[in-house]
Amino acid sequence: MHQYVFYQPCLGCQHRALTSHATRPPRLHSRLSASSPQTQAALRTAAPRPKKDKSPGDWFFTQRGQQDWVNAMEIKQNTDIPELLRELGIKYDPDRLAEALKSRRGQVRSRAVQITATVGAFVARILKDYATGSVQANMRKRAVQLRELLTKLGPSFVKVGQALSSRPDLLPKPYLEVLSDLQDRLQPFPTDQAMAVIEEELQASIGDVFSQLSAQPVAAASLGQVYKGILRSTGESVAVKVQRPGIGDHIAVDMLLLRRLMAVIDKNQTIISQPLVPLVDEFAMRLFGELDYIQEGHSCEKFAKLYAHVPRIRAPGIHWSATASKVLCMEWIDGVKLTDKPKMDAAGLDIIDFVDIGIECTLRQLLEHGYFHADPHPGNLLATTSGDLVYLDFGMMSEAPQGARYAIIAHVVHLVNRDYQAMCRDYYKLEFMDPSVDTSPIAPALAEFFDDALGASVSQLNFRAIVDGLGNVLFQYPFRVPAYYALILRSLTVLEGLALSADREYKLLGRAYPYMARRLLTDPAPQLRASFEELVLDEGGGLRWNRLENLMEESSKSVDYNPSQLWLLADWLVGESGRAVRKPLCHELVRLLDTLVADDVRRNIVQRTGNQWWAERLVPILPGDREMLPRARMLQNTLRQQLDTSPPQSQVSPVICTHVLSCLVFCAVRDFGMCASN
Repeated sequence: MHQYVFYQPCLGCQHRALTSHATRPPRLHSRLSASSPQTQAALRTAAPRPKKDKSPGDWFFTQRGQQDWVNAMEIKQNTDIPELLRELGIKYDPDRLAEALKSRRGQVRSRAVQITATVGAFVARILKDYATGSVQANMRKRAVQLRELLTKLGPSFVKVGQALSSRPDLLPKPYLEVLSDLQDRLQPFPTDQAMAVIEEELQASIGDVFSQLSAQPVAAASLGQVYKGILRSTGESVAVKVQRPGIGDHIAVDMLLLRRLMAVIDKNQTIISQPLVPLVDEFAMRLFGELDYIQEGHSCEKFAKLYAHVPRIRAPGIHWSATASKVLCMEWIDGVKLTDKPKMDAAGLDIIDFVDIGIECTLRQLLEHGYFHADPHPGNLLATTSGDLVYLDFGMMSEAPQGARYAIIAHVVHLVNRDYQAMCRDYYKLEFMDPSVDTSPIAPALAEFFDDALGASVSQLNFRAIVDGLGNVLFQYPFRVPAYYALILRSLTVLEGLALSADREYKLLGRAYPYMARRLLTDPAPQLRASFEELVLDEGGGLRWNRLENLMEESSKSVDYNPSQLWLLADWLVGESGRAVRKPLCHELVRLLDTLVADDVRRNIVQRTGNQWWAERLVPILPGDREMLPRARMLQNTLRQQLDTSPPQSQVSPVICTHVLSCLVFCAVRDFGMCASN
């Protein structure tokens, strides 16, 4: 006997019944549209008319509002639009979109009136603030009003607000803080409509594809909602993501109108230093891309393939037999949301541990392959009892150019060195500035912020504080933050926020440094070797031992640290390209050996004479000897361990990687011997 869970549209209530059958279940509303007379009659019978909401703007977010909206969208649906929306997610063409919507002038005008009236009232308040000189005093109040405005305008504008929350080049700090709390308020759409979408997309009845499917969605958002089911063909538990009916048409109209609105603003405003229409086009392409679940499935598989080697990172598998443009069938993974602290504690899972894994994975995504998950909000991250961090929802992905990846690491090095002029030059490589713009006047503003912020060290800084501080600088100058950079800022800020909810002293940059240190030590790319030189050499070309030691110690904390990779550094040091570091390294090693020999001589004198004063008179302690002696002893012990053919495991230093020190010493001694022979 098999059990099937299927929808009974005539009952309305609960939308589901559990029935046992010995044979194949009957075909259910196979081509039944959500707007068909039968479905409409069932809905009218099942659900009492809701009471009128006191706030007209909240109607859209009620169950009835969603039903009316979906029906309106379906009545006006153009059969050419769905295919166009898929194409726009790959290559956005605003002219094609405008042409396709010409037949909907009434719908477009109606929506335009609503948007204009809502946005116009807000703009009037802003203009009044400028006229009365109360812009700063009312800024947070206006930010809250903007958040409420975007929420009432629906899912397209909620997405716009979420994107703006990571754009410090467009909005001042109070707006960024308020918009970062912007959340979807949409109610789940009726399950009968979800079933109709599944059957229409898969061209099969529910019972043919799934042996069970939950009566209600287990998760819902602005673009779709998720059901839990069992795949009939394999018996596996799956998550079935179903797109909200009519959402593509709604977004198409909104993007058309938003682009027209930004074109008007571009012509009449001088406050923002960059044109807004290209930003709308970039955003629209990403948003349309989220509507194609086939593309999302491929993105999920690409992510899993690229980062399968990263320890404790996981992504769900895709079941293509039950996937279509508006239906995505994925492996069901049991886990706990990182924001659910009681459940995390009950399962014995540490939020900080999973955030650390997420930070290193995010850095790998950005700086290794450049292909990264651009929407890792708390609902898209799960912790499993086996210790894996699971990424969900691959609708919004982004890519960072290769040159920008190296430029980001160089930028961090320049920040550590407090080389603000070099940081300004980095903005060309990061595509923050047009090459024709002189960035040198920005250096004093960077110095003013970072000299105050870097009271201790970069690793002790709060990442959000840096973003906020830089945001003030970015907003004052003609910066144009690339979309990929804004998305990665948002990703890291979300992760740090999760960690801070569990540990108020959490420092994201300190946790990110081990990965950066490992890349600087082991990556043979010429750009990163140049950054390594900048970090370990001072302005006079001398070696900064403390930074070299710190790199070695921190890199050993990286998740997949492998000491054997450090022979790549040795290979570079003995080559011609490593000369700039090799020469000061030779000089420092000679000083270390001299310090070590002098200390041994002093020890022998004391042993023979018992007089410390005579020992220090005969072999004076030179400036810097006391600082260098512990380092010299450490190197001595390390070499002894390496020369021992079978050293006990307990002799290996847990703090500094012995392999690296040996590499550096042998390379420097070799070069020193070559110099002496010449």
